[in-house]
Amino acid sequence: MSPKIRKAKIEDCSRMLELVNELALYERAPHEVTVSPEHFAESGFGSKPVWWAFVAEEDGIINGFALYYIRYSTWKGQKMYLEDIIVTEAARGRGLGKLLMDALIAEAKEKNFQGITWQVLNWNEPALNFYRKYNVRFDDEWVNGILDF
Repeated sequence: MSPKIRKAKIEDCSRMLELVNELALYERAPHEVTVSPEHFAESGFGSKPVWWAFVAEEDGIINGFALYYIRYSTWKGQKMYLEDIIVTEAARGRGLGKLLMDALIAEAKEKNFQGITWQVLNWNEPALNFYRKYNVRFDDEWVNGILDF
C-alpha cells in the first residue's frame, strides 16, 4: 500500500510522541522531552490549538509526521515554522519525508504564508542533505536565544 499523507487527528498524538522520543534519542537528548501527553494533545486539538501537523501513514501505521505553527515576522508577516519533521528510522528512504515536506509547502502556499522556517542541528548531515534538495538557504548569522522555565 502506498503512503498516505493526512492531517493529524487527536488519536494520533500518542504515536506522534513516540516518534518525538525516537528523535530525541537520535539527537542525544532523550531527557529533554518533558511535555505530557495531555498537554501535547490539548495544544494541538484543544479549544485554541497552537500547532498543526500532517502524518505519514503506511498500512495504518504512522511512520512520520511534520508539525508546524505560525510564526510572525514583523518584516514579512505570517510564516510557517516547522517544529519537527520526523520519519521513524525503519521507514526512512521510502519518500515519506518528501511527501510530508511537499504537504507543508502546499499548506503554506494555500494559507498565503510568506515562507517556511526551521532549525536543524549542524551535525545532522542526513537532515541537512534532505533540506538541500529544496534549495533552502541556511543562515549562519543568527544565534539562537533560549530561556527555559
